[in-house]
Amino acid sequence: MDAALKAIAEPHRREILRLVADRELPAGEIAGHFEVTRPAVSQHLRVLKEAGLVEERREGTRRLYRARLDTVADLRRFLDDYWDTSLSRLRDAAEAAERRARRTSHAAPSDDTDPSSEPPSEPPNDKEPTDG
Repeated sequence: MDAALKAIAEPHRREILRLVADRELPAGEIAGHFEVTRPAVSQHLRVLKEAGLVEERREGTRRLYRARLDTVADLRRFLDDYWDTSLSRLRDAAEAAERRARRTSHAAPSDDTDPSSEPPSEPPNDKEPTDG
């Protein structure tokens, strides 16, 4: 799973995976969708292949690529579970914070005020204002 996650971390690889998700394409046609060199696209295809996300089939001198739907489905299940779990934890934390906030807002104000939290009072001004 780690290899698949690392493979899809790169935007070009995600796009290649989208291109070959529902059809088989030759490497040259895949490369035509990008403004990078063919060797760079070949490297991306190699990483996707090693991660088990695409399969390669040779037809004469052509190399055809297609997504391995079983592996992509496994990756999707992993990510769905990851996000479901993470979102559940986030929801639980938000609900707990809301309960704490409600308890705090319903608590009666205390008469025990800390004198150090009040601003110091100014001494009375015994002098009369002068003009001038």
